[in-house]
Amino acid sequence: MRVAVFSTRPYDREFLERARLAASPDAQFDYLEARLDLSTVAAAAGAQAVCAFVNDSLDARVLTRLQQLGVRLILLRCAGFNQVDLKAAADLGLAVGRVPEYSPYAVAEHTVALLLTLNRKIHRAHARVREGNFALDGLLGFDLHGRTVGVVGTGRIGSSFARIMNGFGCRLLGFDPQPDPACEQLGMAYVPLADLLAQSDVVSLHCPLTPGTRHLIDAAALAGMRHGAMLLNTSRGALLDTGAAIAALKTGQLGSLGLDVYEEEAALFFRDLSSAALQDDVFARLLTFPNVVITGHQGFFTADALTAIAETTLANLQSFERSGRPLHAVNLI
Repeated sequence: MRVAVFSTRPYDREFLERARLAASPDAQFDYLEARLDLSTVAAAAGAQAVCAFVNDSLDARVLTRLQQLGVRLILLRCAGFNQVDLKAAADLGLAVGRVPEYSPYAVAEHTVALLLTLNRKIHRAHARVREGNFALDGLLGFDLHGRTVGVVGTGRIGSSFARIMNGFGCRLLGFDPQPDPACEQLGMAYVPLADLLAQSDVVSLHCPLTPGTRHLIDAAALAGMRHGAMLLNTSRGALLDTGAAIAALKTGQLGSLGLDVYEEEAALFFRDLSSAALQDDVFARLLTFPNVVITGHQGFFTADALTAIAETTLANLQSFERSGRPLHAVNLI
C-alpha cells in the first residue's frame, strides 16, 4: 500500500522507516514536508492512505478530496483526533486509525520539567549565569512538598503526572468524568473543576480537546483559580483561552504559565522561523512575560515515544490491509 506521509521531519522519517522495514517492507511511504490541508491535498494522488500529524487539517473538504483521489485510510500518528471531521470520514467510508498511547511518561515528565523551570526560575537563572550575574534576587521559588496539585484529566498521561507529583509529596486533586482508581489509591481526591481551581497551587491540563473542553480554562475559570497559581498545558492548545490567560498574567491572578501547546500553533510549531518576523501578536505578547515558559510541542519528543508511534502506525496499516479496519480505529461517537 502506498502512504502519503504529511508534516514530515527528518526524525519522523527515521523512525517510520525503521518500523516500515521491520513490519511491512513492501509498503511505499512518500514523505512530504508540507502540512496537509486543502492546498496540499493533491500530493496524496496515487496513495491509498495518508499519515497525518496533530496540526494537519482533515476537515470535510480535505476528506472529500482524499476520497476522490482514492485514499481509503487515515493514519494519525498521534493520540488526539480533534483535527479530523469524523462524521465526514464515516460518510465517505474512510477508516481512521490513531496512536492511542505511545509514552505517557514522555509528556508527563516534560510537564514536570516546565513546572520546575517556572518554580525555580531555571530559565532566568541560566541566562543570568551566562552573563556573569550570580545574584539570586527574583529567583525565589517554593517547596513542592505539601503543595496542592490539580490534575485536569487523569488518563494515561495525567495519571503518570500525578504519580510523579505524589513522589514530590504533593496533595493531589483530580477532575475527570471517569475517576481512575489508581489515582485514588495515591490519595487523589476527585472534586468539581471549580473546587480544583480554587484550591490548587499548580493546575495541569491533560484532557483531550473536544467541543465541550474548548476554552475549558477561560476568563471565568482563571478568575476562580487560587491567586498566583501556576497553570500548565501540555495537552491541546485550545483548552486554554490565550487572551484570557494574558489578561490574568497582567493582573497577577495567574502566577506563571507553562505551555507546550498553543491554540494557533499550526502556523508556528515544527518549523524554523528564526529568520522571519513573528506574525502572531498574541504569541509575541506571551513571550514578553518572564513568568511564562513555552516549548514547541515537544512533550512527546523522546526516542521511546517516536518508536512507539511509528510501530503503532504500522500496526494500524497492517490491520487495515488484513481486515479493512485499523487496529486502533477512531469511530464517530
